[in-house]
Amino acid sequence: MNPLGGAPLNPNQRTVYIGNLPPTGTIDELLSLIRSTGPIESVRLLPEKNCAFISFLDAPTALGFFNDASAKKLQLHGMELKIGWGKATPVPPTVAAAVMQYNASRNVYLGGLEDYVTEEMLREDLGRFGPIDQIKILKDKNVGFVHFLSVQSAIKAVSQLAQEPNWQGKRVNYGKDRCTYVPKGQKMQPQIPQQPLIPAAAIAAAVNMGQNIPFNPAGTPQQFMQVPGSLAAGFGASGAVPNMRTVYLGNIHPDTTTEDLCNAVRGGVLQSVRYMKDKHIAFVTFIDPSAALAFFNIASLQGLSVNNRRLKIGWGKSSNPLPPALAVAVQGGATRNVYVGNIDDWEKWAEDRLRRDFGEFGDIELINSLREKNCAWVNFTNISSAMKAIEAMRVRPEYAHLRVSYGKDRCANPPRAGVQGGGSRRNNNGGVSPLSGTEKPGFQEVGEQGPAGEAASTAPGSSGGFVYAYEEADADEADAREAEHDMIVPSDEVLEGAH
Repeated sequence: MNPLGGAPLNPNQRTVYIGNLPPTGTIDELLSLIRSTGPIESVRLLPEKNCAFISFLDAPTALGFFNDASAKKLQLHGMELKIGWGKATPVPPTVAAAVMQYNASRNVYLGGLEDYVTEEMLREDLGRFGPIDQIKILKDKNVGFVHFLSVQSAIKAVSQLAQEPNWQGKRVNYGKDRCTYVPKGQKMQPQIPQQPLIPAAAIAAAVNMGQNIPFNPAGTPQQFMQVPGSLAAGFGASGAVPNMRTVYLGNIHPDTTTEDLCNAVRGGVLQSVRYMKDKHIAFVTFIDPSAALAFFNIASLQGLSVNNRRLKIGWGKSSNPLPPALAVAVQGGATRNVYVGNIDDWEKWAEDRLRRDFGEFGDIELINSLREKNCAWVNFTNISSAMKAIEAMRVRPEYAHLRVSYGKDRCANPPRAGVQGGGSRRNNNGGVSPLSGTEKPGFQEVGEQGPAGEAASTAPGSSGGFVYAYEEADADEADAREAEHDMIVPSDEVLEGAH
């Protein structure tokens, strides 16, 4: 391959080519030459071509290393290395989310190790998650650091080890990438996840690595992680993928209603909810991709249960950008919830009347009322339906004396602590039998709420699964996949890897 010279042309130009590698060198030795201002996302070795591709998490870090390595003329075993540019690719969304939210790195910190644990034992055990760069054990502190060749491998290790009996009682977390250089006078921020990690993508990685990974093709076989192509999209500063706004929910109980699902969703204003009851799946589309990512992470971390059944969590297909008219309306406070105030005759304005009048504009998820405050709320499954309803009702003579405006989307309330969602199951009379620790489904989660912007919420702050990009047409196949329930134990220590 002919390495490409010049500066990166786009934010995805984050991979540096290193050629002319000596056959006698090792990955450990190569990475010991690398000092950068940011961590590495992955290292890919092509021993038959005597080259490697090192992908950093961002383009500025890659450019800094490229310039520094070109100026210093790096050498290994007496051979000058060639420096160039690799193909521009975005950071995999699963990695981006884990890094932005939980400080994930390719270095796995292991605390509470027994005195008899050796590097060989750790290499044999953790090698199943992916190729390993380096292992270091601090015997006096009973801790170890396992540097993988990719953040993706570390995500899998951190997620899985916490579930295994042999690792119970030990600390498993992320450490600092040993290739990250911190200039004197500056302090590396502690890399401590504040909450458990989202599940890693489903990747098969079973390798038994030797002490070092040779460049020689005759050496230990290599395996490198691959991310589904449908997820290979760029991400924003928040870690959210710009058009990834739709979250897939699977394994839904047959008795579940759209109302039940909306009672379980928290963290952001919804654009729409599409419930395919015959397939036991739903697609929830948020207005803000950051809210979608946050909901996805929390639901994956803590679990999402509806009607006492844990749901499967995944990504729906990439959504189109918000239509300009909808974006403007949302900026002005539009939601899928229509507030109807100044109701003075509940016999005339009963729920049946409201459902009949508003139902012509779209599917209704829930209607509830607060009679002592003379108001009601009509919750649609799509924000566009609410916009049409408000526009029409404001010019209807019979609604002239009523106040029709946008209410607060209860799905925008903060997430609850612990397992998300509710465990309630509907009884034979169509009512709800609340289970311990759940809120009453269907209750509008506000106290004296008027139109949007006037509400004061009185409710408290509010399945692990594989990460796939689901097309709605592939829903049956997607729903057949088994979900993982990955959880890690947060660490209170500053996890800095040893050099």
